[in-house]
Amino acid sequence: MPRQVDLDMIELIDNKLTVDEYLKLRALVGWKKLSREQAQKALDNSLLVVGAYLAGQPIGMGRLVGDGAVICYVQDLVIPPQAQGYGIGSLILSRLTRYVESLRLPGTEMMFDLMCAKGRERFYEAHGFLARPTEKLGPGMIQYLNDNRG
Repeated sequence: MPRQVDLDMIELIDNKLTVDEYLKLRALVGWKKLSREQAQKALDNSLLVVGAYLAGQPIGMGRLVGDGAVICYVQDLVIPPQAQGYGIGSLILSRLTRYVESLRLPGTEMMFDLMCAKGRERFYEAHGFLARPTEKLGPGMIQYLNDNRG
């Protein structure tokens, strides 16, 4: 990664990220391993997958899931450590936000949610997301389903 990145050099491409690129980006940030089949199905069932490329090489990605009418989630926003701090994540998140806004039916409100990694709250707050819990919203919750449940 060069010391300085001109954001004009970053190409955002929708729905073209390969399963190998997806798995490699996930590995670079230390996320849980997925099977190839699981990763491909995740990409195929996404509303939008935005890949960020520099000189033809993937340097980040964002993935949107949801019903496209009531709620959408930023499921993945992956920027490897060596590419962080250049504004690439903001470019991708802005593209995802514009896409969600384009889906919103006139006169309606749409929920746009995410669960961020610990320590990344400030990045998302700077993009208009609210940290939970609040006075009206409880904390986000998660359950992992796997073969080892007892």
